[in-house]
Amino acid sequence: MNRYTKVIRPLGSYFVKDYEKKKKDLIKVREIKESTVKKFFLNGDCEVLVHFEETGKEILIDFFSSDEDIKKYLGASFINR
Repeated sequence: MNRYTKVIRPLGSYFVKDYEKKKKDLIKVREIKESTVKKFFLNGDCEVLVHFEETGKEILIDFFSSDEDIKKYLGASFINR
């Protein structure tokens, strides 16, 4: 299962994904389009870790989370059941 992170800042938000480089044992972070995350989320193939930059609070949202939480943290477009 893929794990994406949604970083929420005062000036907006964006999605990232961590990739491990096997040769160098590094973890690279890449910005991902919302449409990509939405496609995997609606198929039930991923979970999203919502990270609030100001407070450091983190919330894990997956396909089985309540509709209210999904709408609040990810948006209404992620509810298409």
